[in-house]
Amino acid sequence: MDIVILGLPMMYYIAMVAKVLVAFVFVLLTVAYSTYAERKIIGHMQVRLGPMRTGWHGLLQPIADGVKLFFKEEIVPAQASTFAFLIAPLIALIPAFITFAVIPFGGVIEVAGYKIPLQIASYVDVASGKVYDINVGVLYILAMSSLGVYGIVLAGWASNSKYSLMGGLRASAQMISYELAAGLAIVSVFMLSGTLSMNEIVKLQSGFGGFEWYVFKQPVAFVVFFICAIAEINRTPFDLPEAETELVSGFCTEYSSMKYAMFFMAEYANMITVCALTTTLFLGGWNGPLATSIPLLGPVYFVAKVYFLIFFCMWLRATVPRYRYDQLMHIGWKVFIPLGLLNIVVTGIWNFILQ
Repeated sequence: MDIVILGLPMMYYIAMVAKVLVAFVFVLLTVAYSTYAERKIIGHMQVRLGPMRTGWHGLLQPIADGVKLFFKEEIVPAQASTFAFLIAPLIALIPAFITFAVIPFGGVIEVAGYKIPLQIASYVDVASGKVYDINVGVLYILAMSSLGVYGIVLAGWASNSKYSLMGGLRASAQMISYELAAGLAIVSVFMLSGTLSMNEIVKLQSGFGGFEWYVFKQPVAFVVFFICAIAEINRTPFDLPEAETELVSGFCTEYSSMKYAMFFMAEYANMITVCALTTTLFLGGWNGPLATSIPLLGPVYFVAKVYFLIFFCMWLRATVPRYRYDQLMHIGWKVFIPLGLLNIVVTGIWNFILQ
């Protein structure tokens, strides 16, 4: 006899814990080896070899870096606000991980007679077989991703350093500027799909050999959203909050050991989140050839798309120089926001004509 808790069989709770562990391990491993991949990719693009000495072709380099940072001395500046200084890395890191709760990384698989959706915050109704998830998943991701900047601002203020404070102020201004444009780009996706559910948005992009993907229907929104998302997570060429040439290391100048590593992890975890969200909204999510008939192909397609976008972020770092701060603000307010508004108007007119 099945054990039922709060109206759901025990198997669903076991599956949820398993999905959380799989997603957490996937993000951690991707974060660790994204650092290695970035150093190797940029090295080859600059006619260098990158890490070579630790393990075969440097494959153990991320582990060596992690061990080194773990055993380094913990330093807290004498004039720093100690509690805020210590809590800031956690505030930056945790939202980067919990956003994966609503991202569907596959279809529905069957385990021991139960249908399990490959999405953490979801379940399948036993009677109807319908998948239920958070129906405002995109808003959840935007809310959680916005919390990360509080950790950066708090780190800049609590360090009691002019360089750190300047980096924190830059991060807050940059987040406000580019989140507006990214939100406007997502609105056009809502106008086409009529839903905020991540699972439903993926379903609406299935069929016609990938031509139902919103990247083909909303190319302007795709470009605006992806560039603004890169700016929001402070990746090159928009890494003004930690510009080492002028601010030493920006908001994390006074940090060392694992606290510094947590900011580093947060940056890469946010990059993975942005790429996963872009894949879900514009690239069909886990959709691909035979993905519906062979459920395990869905996660393979999803991971391949996410890794391609991560590679593109690394490619940008190797080829595009950093913007000046006035250029950063100019592009955000005078280019992307008007472009996002214009795209919404055009999408509305097109929908009206079709209807």
